[in-house]
Amino acid sequence: MGASTAIASPRQRGGSRTGKGASPGRPRRARDDRRAAWLFLAPALAGFALFYAYPTARGVYYSLTDYSLLNDPHFTGTENYRQLIGDDQFWNALKVTGYYVVLNIGSQMILALGLATLMHRLTRSVALRAMLLVPWLVPNVTVGLLWMWMLDANLGLVNHLLGAFGVGPTGFLTSPTWAMPTVAGINAWAYTGYTALLLYAGMLQIPRHLYESASLDGAGEWRMFTRITLPLLRPVLALVLVVSLIGSFQIFDTIAVTTKGGPVGATRVIYFYIYEQAFTYFHMGYASAVAVILALLLGVLTAVQMRLLRASRSDLA
Repeated sequence: MGASTAIASPRQRGGSRTGKGASPGRPRRARDDRRAAWLFLAPALAGFALFYAYPTARGVYYSLTDYSLLNDPHFTGTENYRQLIGDDQFWNALKVTGYYVVLNIGSQMILALGLATLMHRLTRSVALRAMLLVPWLVPNVTVGLLWMWMLDANLGLVNHLLGAFGVGPTGFLTSPTWAMPTVAGINAWAYTGYTALLLYAGMLQIPRHLYESASLDGAGEWRMFTRITLPLLRPVLALVLVVSLIGSFQIFDTIAVTTKGGPVGATRVIYFYIYEQAFTYFHMGYASAVAVILALLLGVLTAVQMRLLRASRSDLA
């Protein structure tokens, strides 16, 4: 009878793969780094919770109540939202805001793209960039007061200059036809330089050899702009458009200073309508409901805009 030989398993021969000295769990350094990260994030998170999350939650709650500055809030469910659907003034304010958004973003983006392209293709002067940024640094209230005085129908500098060419006094801020285009023009003057610098920064990321190759192939400036600059500028352009869209829907201070929502509601944008409901008529609950709807609308428009522009993709990759 042959002797049987027992073959030891690897675990029996060499013991367990992880010895007693192996440290269980994550290394201590990783845990320390995570604690340090949370420590540095704590002030920002506390500020976000205190100044953003809490007011947002409170606003949503107030939108479900009949709260006013004269009495305590009482829960009414979706009554404010049902009232909002049939409110003609709300829909008119939304329409006026949309009109302003089209005027403001359209004029601002065309001018900003032109300025950014000129700086990118012709000059990179630091002094010019500083000059473009000056209007953006001036507070909006100051900008509104400045242009209100300059556009005054009787004493304004603009009408005085137009009078030299035989043009009669024009009520830029008192005419229902001219009021909103004038407000859009004022804000375009204030923000075009800043927008142009953002686009210019994006253009600097485009490799110059692409323009050189296109120029050797006989492409003109317009063809290079449409075939090279615009496609490669898409991520930055999407960011600028989203920021401009949100900022345009939040227009308030310029209108509060210059037209106060007039004449005859021609400049009563949605933000000014919320202000009136909250602090003129003391309908805080209803104003909160309008603000919630505005926030949802901006979220949807931003998502659609980012999707259409494919903002997460870049042709530079």
